[in-house]
Amino acid sequence: MNYNSASLYVGDLHPEINESVLYEIFHEVGPIISIRVCKDNITRKSLGYAYVNFQNPQDAERALDTLNYTDVKDRPIRIMWSQRDPSIRKSGIGNIFIKNMDKSIDNKALYDTFSAFGNILSCKVCQVTRKDERGEPVVESAGYGFVHFETQEAAEKAIAKVNGMLLNGKQVFVGPFVKKSERLKILSNEDSFTNVFVKNLDASVDDNELKDLFSKFGEIQSAVVMKDNNGKSKQFGFINFVDHAAAVIAVDELNEKEYKGKKLFVGRAQKKSERRPKLKEHFQKLKQEWVNKYKGLNLYVKNLDDSVDDARLRQEFSKFGEIYSATVMVDEKTKQSKNFGFVCFTTPEAANKALTEMNGHMMGSKPLYVNFAQPKELRKAQLEAQHNARKQQHMVGPHMFPPQVAPQVFFQQGTNPPFVTGIKPRWQPGRGVPTNMPPTGLPSHGRGNNVMRGGNTQRGRGVHNAPPKNQGNRNTGYKITNNARNRPVDQPPQMQQNTQLPPQPTHTPTDTLSPEYLANLPEQDQKNILGERLFPLVHLREPKNAPKITGMLLDMDVSDILHLIESTEALYQKIKEAVAVLEEHGQTNGNDQ
Repeated sequence: MNYNSASLYVGDLHPEINESVLYEIFHEVGPIISIRVCKDNITRKSLGYAYVNFQNPQDAERALDTLNYTDVKDRPIRIMWSQRDPSIRKSGIGNIFIKNMDKSIDNKALYDTFSAFGNILSCKVCQVTRKDERGEPVVESAGYGFVHFETQEAAEKAIAKVNGMLLNGKQVFVGPFVKKSERLKILSNEDSFTNVFVKNLDASVDDNELKDLFSKFGEIQSAVVMKDNNGKSKQFGFINFVDHAAAVIAVDELNEKEYKGKKLFVGRAQKKSERRPKLKEHFQKLKQEWVNKYKGLNLYVKNLDDSVDDARLRQEFSKFGEIYSATVMVDEKTKQSKNFGFVCFTTPEAANKALTEMNGHMMGSKPLYVNFAQPKELRKAQLEAQHNARKQQHMVGPHMFPPQVAPQVFFQQGTNPPFVTGIKPRWQPGRGVPTNMPPTGLPSHGRGNNVMRGGNTQRGRGVHNAPPKNQGNRNTGYKITNNARNRPVDQPPQMQQNTQLPPQPTHTPTDTLSPEYLANLPEQDQKNILGERLFPLVHLREPKNAPKITGMLLDMDVSDILHLIESTEALYQKIKEAVAVLEEHGQTNGNDQ
């Protein structure tokens, strides 16, 4: 054929091939004007193809005939005429599609097979990359390819002669090339589909048996059982009929019919892009039905001991009623417990009773957290709402009180501030309140921030260091009051000696306790900070057992602890549950007299 230009397209290049390597190969054929290896604009890495421009078309044609599919760096290069006019490539005229090819057929073998029918503009076997047994990438044939002829007549002749023939022992399908957009329209059109999908096949079914099974419904263009890299059946396949009516009959006759002891699924073949939204909608509907069905029956249980398994979990909860299922979630790789699980009861009464009695119940060495199970989407929305609420609190002015404020604690002289067991305090017993410990729940304001000196008595909120009159009463170690003066009843005002807390920076209780701030700290430091903030609040409500209760609450998630610090009502509810657990195990401290 006669081409006005002498430009060649060279594809399937190794990434390390550059212009100098190609020049050494092509300059022996004839004089070269230019060579260009196309590269990525950003990474400047080779895109795997190049253009070689000769001085005359005769040299270019000779290079195409003699150098096509020559191995360069262990890869056969693919040469064809450069098509400046994109309409020739996009028209589809003379372009054919071949599938179900043996993996031993490469570009050269495909070219040699179809070159007998006419001049070929381009010829390509598509490839895929997989990993071998050692994890190394291996490039191999995908089992299909394309041949673009110069004329439509040559393409039709190739389809008529090769379609249905055996190439390297496999029957191939050869047909006109159809654009992807048009194929999707055909596949998604239920009134014209010809491609049928079948799954749940027996492992012994091969291509021929599949074709025999469906051939009674009409003429078949191709039938293939999909296989893995080891040649084993994936137990599903595709049958492409010539006629749409035959495909419809096959679906109606064989869907949900048993074959070799297995119930088949037969339906219209669908692309993943079409199938995914429908499957997502279907599973969302099933999930919502499941949530509605077991609403008020399914309990979420966390803080489980490592030794608790499904049987132990069922045993602990079975006393409240009949259980539908009890499962402890485990890591798929290590098979170790994730320390949470689910218990589903058959009646809501049993679930409510279990929730009431088992929440805070000691199982092993840990108190349980029990609540109704929630869908992930709902739980995520609630956490986002809590996080947004905390962010809004950052916007509260420096001289405004937060919505929920705990009263201050005042310690008398001769007593040490209690501390949480297992948490390193920021102060030493006997030295008073440290200067770096923030007040419990209140920001500091101008009034009452002056340090008291000598025997002078000033107005303001402070720590009174006057010794108590009755040293025998241990309950007078601290006193909770909303009165700014906090004067002991049986001591004259002029005998008081007050030492106030040093000035503190104005902030809301959670400005340094945001999840983002805590996430950057080690776990022990997180517990220390949360414990120092949580202990005074617990001490206000339950002074006798404050260290034990605080230690129990610190086993909760960080987000839950932050919620308790912010919500007095939620904190008091947890304290009440913790006291009940301690009383059940006889670990509460008696009243001091």
